[in-house]
Amino acid sequence: VQLQASGGGLVPPGGSLRLSCVASGDTDSDYALAWFRQAPGKEREFVAALRRGGGRYAYADSVKGRFTISRDNAKNTVYLQMNSLNPEDTSVYYCAARVRWTLNFGMPSEYNYWGQGTQVTVSS
Repeated sequence: VQLQASGGGLVPPGGSLRLSCVASGDTDSDYALAWFRQAPGKEREFVAALRRGGGRYAYADSVKGRFTISRDNAKNTVYLQMNSLNPEDTSVYYCAARVRWTLNFGMPSEYNYWGQGTQVTVSS
């Protein structure tokens, strides 16, 4: 499975961005698809995850109510809609995938496949 992330950019505080991640290769309904982010000098942190076949969604507390993860299975794409962005959201955002949904969805070590990252900068 290969993942290609896109959609990052520079946005002012309070603005919005939508990230996309296209997955190529075989991904069945039980795949977990997630977004993580990593700021300079910090560890990679969980943002959001979903189960490709539906029924499972998870968000970090820091983004609940502001970010929405969604999927379009026909396009093999997972999205991260980010609203009410603030400077603390500035990071490189990575999409990730693993073969089976897991209760440890927030741990980077649980994921087998990673995209290349896309930079999100929130600044006036």
